[in-house]
Amino acid sequence: MRNRSESRYAAGALSPQRRLADLQRLRQETFDVLVVGGGVTGAGAALDAASRGLKVALVEGADLASGTSSRSSKLIHGGLRYLEQMEFPLVHEALRERGLLATLLAPHLVRPIPFLAPLPQEGLLSKVWRRFYYGTGLVLYDAFAGTAGHRGMPRHRHLTAAGARRLFPSLREATVAGAIRYYDGQVDDARFVVTLARTAASLGAAVVTGVRAIGLVREAREVTGMVVRDGEEEFTVRAKTVIAATGVWSSDVSSWLPDAKVGLRVRASKGVHLVVPRSAITGEVGLILRTPKSVLFVIPWGGHWIIGTTDTEWALDRSHPAASAKDIQYLLDQVNEVLERPLTTADIEGVYAGLRPLLSGEEESTSALSREHAVVEPLLGLLLVAGGKFTTYRVMAEDVVDRAARRLPGTRPSATDELPLLGADGFASLWRDRADLARKHGVSVGVIEHLLERYGALTTELLTLIDERPELADALPGAPEYVAAEVVYAARAEGARHLVDVLARRTRISMETSHRGVETARQAAQLMAAELGWSRSTTEEEIKAYLDRVDAERESQRMPDDLTADAARTAVTPAPAKASRR
Repeated sequence: MRNRSESRYAAGALSPQRRLADLQRLRQETFDVLVVGGGVTGAGAALDAASRGLKVALVEGADLASGTSSRSSKLIHGGLRYLEQMEFPLVHEALRERGLLATLLAPHLVRPIPFLAPLPQEGLLSKVWRRFYYGTGLVLYDAFAGTAGHRGMPRHRHLTAAGARRLFPSLREATVAGAIRYYDGQVDDARFVVTLARTAASLGAAVVTGVRAIGLVREAREVTGMVVRDGEEEFTVRAKTVIAATGVWSSDVSSWLPDAKVGLRVRASKGVHLVVPRSAITGEVGLILRTPKSVLFVIPWGGHWIIGTTDTEWALDRSHPAASAKDIQYLLDQVNEVLERPLTTADIEGVYAGLRPLLSGEEESTSALSREHAVVEPLLGLLLVAGGKFTTYRVMAEDVVDRAARRLPGTRPSATDELPLLGADGFASLWRDRADLARKHGVSVGVIEHLLERYGALTTELLTLIDERPELADALPGAPEYVAAEVVYAARAEGARHLVDVLARRTRISMETSHRGVETARQAAQLMAAELGWSRSTTEEEIKAYLDRVDAERESQRMPDDLTADAARTAVTPAPAKASRR
């Protein structure tokens, strides 16, 4: 429970001082719920439990959203392809969550984005059938969104071939007989997870990154906590219930339970995305394209396009999966089938790869596995949750905390469907008055819009930094979309402890620039050093670690297959431990 004398914003700041205090809490207190895993599901579970008045801790071995939850397609969506698989309850559930996020819970982070579903040039009967088939699916999609409440998105609309090419002039004329425009939601996934974790912290949860779970504490057949490691130090965190929201690492947790009869088998599916400049493709909307294996998205992303994704099984390094030259060429081949001007590797600014945790069947390919989630309790006091998708994180969190609540008498029901995330309250009025806000703080309206779309009402905290130090309004070197205040704020209030945390997750500079953040690294490191007390040698180690990471990623993307790409990627040295201690 938070101190009521503090504002919610102050209580949600993940500062270096807060980390030290929360570490002390981990050593001394017994928690109702200990969540292991700082992705969207773990942060969601911590928020759900904290909002019920429970004493909560969350530990994450690396950084918030450092795994799957920062490497998605950046969409909040119902999943059109799941309609074809007849998974109607899953689509309905996801559309309900999409509406809640876009209208009530996170309107500052989730916003509508239009897509075209192009209809291919075929014979007359085939064209009529395709339009009917796609149109029926989107009628159902809109109907589910309507019955779920909080629609949050406009309805779909049929377009002629000429109408489709007006919205997306880069579509190759010979390939398109028309299109249907529909809407889904877009989100910066990593920023969303940080906001979730900060919201949990604002309600009293201890949120500590850089603390790795290494084993269970048991009394007979009951789990009573976890052994964790912070740097070189190991200690025990006591808890009445442990929730493992570890995604593609779920099988590792299950392996700690040789005597348990129930566990989770999770398979990892690799999804690779390309980032190209907005100038490489002419269009006002996104595309969803059918491929032989699944679907391909072409998604507007600020001054860029995101193109993805692949869907292949992955059994190598899970901490940072590698994209190979084969993955990149596959995506280029697929998108170039519908573009007037084909893309080449020279157009690519960034490449990122993530792993989806899919509940494992015996023989299915990863593209056929369900995106539904599962909650299991292999031992009393230990709950495992896995599967699902980013959009339905809140449902997964509610389900697993409901199970935990059975052991915690008096726990009230979940109300996270009515709890706006930090930055949501007051966002609409700030957006309406953004021109006045710009004049008041001496920055451009463009800077205000950029900050509001990333921080919502928390933008006022960054503007306070700029008022105190006007130079923090300057753009970062090599990343004109971002201002220096964002780096300072990431270290001061968002739990960023390494340079890569800022360049890859608090901002998206590592994927949005052709230099992959190399030109920004030194100034960003110097700004962080002043906040985190790094020595000159530690600052240089952080810069070197980041540059080595970029080199390793570039090398992996030149490799012909997964095995050689993984070998190149894992040759990088991890971020230095010195900086991680604070």
